Amino acid sequence: MTDSQIQPLTGDLALWSALRRHTQARIGLGRSGSALPTRHRLELQSAHAAARDAVHSPFDPGAVAAQLLGMPTVRVRSAAPDRLTYLQRPDLGRRLDATDRAHLPVGEWDVVFVVADGLSSRAVHEHAAAVVRETVVRVPTFRIAPVILAEQARVALGDDIAAAIGASMVVVLVGERPGMSAADSLGAYLTYRPKPGVTTDADRNCLSNIRPPLGLTYEGAAGKLAGLMGRARELGLTGVGLKDESDALPR
Repeated sequence: MTDSQIQPLTGDLALWSALRRHTQARIGLGRSGSALPTRHRLELQSAHAAARDAVHSPFDPGAVAAQLLGMPTVRVRSAAPDRLTYLQRPDLGRRLDATDRAHLPVGEWDVVFVVADGLSSRAVHEHAAAVVRETVVRVPTFRIAPVILAEQARVALGDDIAAAIGASMVVVLVGERPGMSAADSLGAYLTYRPKPGVTTDADRNCLSNIRPPLGLTYEGAAGKLAGLMGRARELGLTGVGLKDESDALPR
């Protein structure tokens, strides 16, 4: 095999360099012998470490509450007593701790926002409060429950919380599973009239990759959420029957 078959041509390097400016995917990294170049290998190891840190770093509800600028909050836990159990028993992360359930404020709420650590507390710390604030100002006619700060929580914990608190719909802001290109991605899940143990993922609307500047902006996410919430109240449903038409082309 000749050198020209092993080493990329100068034109190829320029092409891959141009393409990499438009994506976070690891493309056209080249090689050193039979392995990745040392720089790219170290970047890969760093991304893997960041993903692990995002999963295992403790959730700080106080830090999120401080960013909510005086909005009332309530702290709860799931039935998972610690992080290891949470990772090994997803079912416990979907159920509310019995003691915390008794302290939830019950009312006739239109929506409750649940800020859940999920699989990336970093994403929640950096993005969740801003999304809540931007969404609330866009739904002035909604009766909004105190924001629930949930620890060791999965998306479906929002079903249990909404049913216990008396909210018609729930928005769960949760740290998404970290990838090798993003450890701070926030997801938003909207569910109308959730029923614990009965509601499925098909009954929810999801916004993913909320993490400016590389993902969805706070204003963009809030606009989509507010639009979906309004339509959910009109139609009495969420999920596959409710479409996000905020980016639809005009007729």
